Amino acid sequence: MFKRLLSLIHRVCHKQYQGYVLLAIGLSLMPGVLIAKQTLLVMGDSLSAAYNLPAEQGWVSLTAQRMKNTNPNWRVVNASVSGETTTGGLSRLPAALQQHKPNLVIIELGANDALQGMPLSFSKSNLQKMIRMAKTANAKVLLIGMQMPPNFGKAYTEGFAANYRDLAKQEKTSFLPFLLQPIALDRKYFLPDQNHPNAAGQIKIRDHVWPTLKPML
Repeated sequence: MFKRLLSLIHRVCHKQYQGYVLLAIGLSLMPGVLIAKQTLLVMGDSLSAAYNLPAEQGWVSLTAQRMKNTNPNWRVVNASVSGETTTGGLSRLPAALQQHKPNLVIIELGANDALQGMPLSFSKSNLQKMIRMAKTANAKVLLIGMQMPPNFGKAYTEGFAANYRDLAKQEKTSFLPFLLQPIALDRKYFLPDQNHPNAAGQIKIRDHVWPTLKPML
């Protein structure tokens, strides 16, 4: 088939244009040459780092696998670190933006701030700086929120959830209020520590994030 195509080109194209036509065809047959890869950068904590699971079972890797079929011009960089706080994320973000030059950044941080007793205003300020830093680098932002259990007290839990909601509105970012929403009340989706999702829970989280993420790709 390719030989017949070459023969047709030689018959119908003037000699001075044949080289350009052949080059164009050659490039079109090379996967990825004409499609620039776009990058999704995920800045999260253990909930996005597949804690105590093989990396490929985490919701970020599962999302990357799905995107290979639905959005093959995208690549996913998971820069999530177990135990990460908003302070750590903020300190690592400049280098990550410089290295990966993402088109889209997912920020999923804040739970460890609460566990360490950080003031709400402190966490909110760090998240706001991260959002603005990503936007300055011409990346879209998806902010993913968390919720704290009732034993943290009503004022803190409500203020914690409001941080994400208010930032998303103020900074005009896409927003998913609660990462663990589809599994939070069903303990069968958690590891024995009852804090981190198991493999089945990671699938649920992937499917929960996807409807918000997909329109941004």
